[in-house]
Amino acid sequence: MVVVAWCAVLSWMDCTTRRLPNMLTLGGAVGALLFRWVVGGGGAAVDGFAGGCLAGVFLLIPFLMRAAGGGDIKMLFAAGCLSGFHDVLAMLVIISLVGGVYGIGMLLLNRVDPARLKHFLRCMWDWRYDRRAGAQQLAPRETERARVPFSIPIAIGLLMVLFGRWIASAGAGTP
Repeated sequence: MVVVAWCAVLSWMDCTTRRLPNMLTLGGAVGALLFRWVVGGGGAAVDGFAGGCLAGVFLLIPFLMRAAGGGDIKMLFAAGCLSGFHDVLAMLVIISLVGGVYGIGMLLLNRVDPARLKHFLRCMWDWRYDRRAGAQQLAPRETERARVPFSIPIAIGLLMVLFGRWIASAGAGTP
């Protein structure tokens, strides 16, 4: 229940303010690692830290390209600490799929400006495209229509992996 509340608060804050506070993201990571250490010992804490590092690296390239925020990386790090190294790849696949559907949905509902996506794709694939001129025509990054609150796909991916683990452990106890 604590993880569900943590995900809900972060998602709500990201949707309303487009910010993910360090107190909640890094605090969640510390809480996850402490929980894993108390319940499973040092090995479980190391497993959680490795999962957090792998999850954080997942958004490193988009962050360096200014396509993802630092709060998203910190939340993903905390989610990786919760899921652990063995489940982090499944979580990242779910987050990617949910994030793709979520982004397309926001585009279709006209919640985000498609010009930034068009600019990004042209920068990636069209060598003749004038990147500087194209970037100058974009709306400022601070505008609400330029940002996608990625905490929702992160929360859904984390909760699905944890729920799957819970179902698997419940099924393992029955003959």
